Amino acid sequence: MFLTSAPGVPQTMADDRQPLVPEDDLPYSPPPPDLNSSLQDGSEDGGGDDATQVNFEIAPGQVHIPSTASSGFSFRKLWAFTGPGWLMSIAYLDPGNIESDLTAGAVAKYKLLWVLMWSTVMGLILQLLAARLGCVTGLHLAQVCRQNYPRGPRLALWIMMEIAIIGSDIQEVVGSAIAMNLLSAGKIPIWAGVILTGADTFTFLFLENYGLRKLEGLFCSLITIMAFSFGYMYCTIRPDQGQILQGMWFPWCQNCNKEAIQQAVGIVGAIIMPHNIYLHSALVLSRDIDRKDKNKIKEANMYNAIESAIALFVSFLINLFVTATFAHAFSDSTKYQNPSLSAAGKWIFEKYGLAMKIIWGIGILAAGQSSTMTGTYAGQFVMEGFLDIHWAKWKRVLLTRSIAMGPTIVVALFAHRDLDMLNNWLNVLMSIQLPFALIPILHFTSSESIMGEFKNSRFTKILVWCLATVIIGVNFYLGFTYVEGVLPIWGYVLVGLAVLIYMMFVFYLAVGLNNWNRLIERIRVWRSGQGRDVISSGIN
Repeated sequence: MFLTSAPGVPQTMADDRQPLVPEDDLPYSPPPPDLNSSLQDGSEDGGGDDATQVNFEIAPGQVHIPSTASSGFSFRKLWAFTGPGWLMSIAYLDPGNIESDLTAGAVAKYKLLWVLMWSTVMGLILQLLAARLGCVTGLHLAQVCRQNYPRGPRLALWIMMEIAIIGSDIQEVVGSAIAMNLLSAGKIPIWAGVILTGADTFTFLFLENYGLRKLEGLFCSLITIMAFSFGYMYCTIRPDQGQILQGMWFPWCQNCNKEAIQQAVGIVGAIIMPHNIYLHSALVLSRDIDRKDKNKIKEANMYNAIESAIALFVSFLINLFVTATFAHAFSDSTKYQNPSLSAAGKWIFEKYGLAMKIIWGIGILAAGQSSTMTGTYAGQFVMEGFLDIHWAKWKRVLLTRSIAMGPTIVVALFAHRDLDMLNNWLNVLMSIQLPFALIPILHFTSSESIMGEFKNSRFTKILVWCLATVIIGVNFYLGFTYVEGVLPIWGYVLVGLAVLIYMMFVFYLAVGLNNWNRLIERIRVWRSGQGRDVISSGIN
């Protein structure tokens, strides 16, 4: 016997959905073979059903978790779990975030460091929910959405996530192209860098054919390059340490203008990316966990939490290096106007010379390359999860990554001459996609039918819903500030209609599928003439 829908979901709405997990073993059993069989034919040892088939995807259970004599903390096990959190943290270090950091420093000096720190903390909480969902269910967020939402809403969610991935990829590809232009002294134009980035992204991803751990090692190496590059600049320029501590621990923004307030909101939107929540829930599946043993699940949750916290702490330090460096060196608004990723290289060269410009360019290139590769993985998991694709691996990888990279390269080629405006609108685009990851992950991790005893506690529910409300609110504000006063009347009419449809869908997701279906059933009963009897009998 299988669960075909959550409690309260009419059977007619669940007929096109496959069983989530066997009822007798829920939630500790592995997912049914038909869901993941197409993903599990590769392993860290290179095994598979076809020895000639290239294994260039992250598949469940690839990394074995060693057993230890004691049940306490083990550095050996922590090392085995190390990887997914670092890949996830790269989204916190993409060129869009680096540009947000340098702009915050140049515009508001050290005053917004507390926003950066607490945004990272909020991001960690949401990432841990995503990791817990994957560990407990053996499914990633896109697969759980496919199992629990009717066809229409889940297709809408898929489209929204694809848009978010494309928007993020544009920033990442353009960031890499700017770095190539900077390092080549202008000999590689932006449009050529865009094409090179799109091509080498596919090339680097073939490294997974040599083992997932080597691929994870590559990503960690790129993070290390960023840490040394931006850390060297930080130590050389020597920002005011007292002001850094004050900016981190005192939530204030004295004498901040509208631009600084917008930048504070932009930091939140840049840090927390919707598709990264889907990505992290899939990456943790690469570890081989016995989901029939709840102690093993608890252990996996613990190690994933430790690894993710360390990875995001490192990402916070790197972001802090960039913000503090530009706060100290380039905060003179009369001399350094319109801070951006493209202008930063020129400023650094003029003030600190060629060597510092090269170091800056290397850091940006590492950020762009690593984040573009993880973005293509996010696209792969999102499409496979929502659409349940069962093609040959090379076809799936080529399609899912081309859908993200194709529009990215086209848009970047045609819009590279106005990068600042492009980046602003992409930030708005990313901000309005955020509810389509936050609301599902909060609902599913609070569901006993999905998570069992690992569901969110009452305190966690209140905390994460408050965080979600704050995050969604500040991102709506960001979107409003960018469209205010820039559109004609008919443009605002179209935007108003789009916002109405958007808010109806967000409301549908926020209410929850079960509550929504109960509401529909009550309306159906009322319209059938039985409403008064229902009310009088107390059934409603």
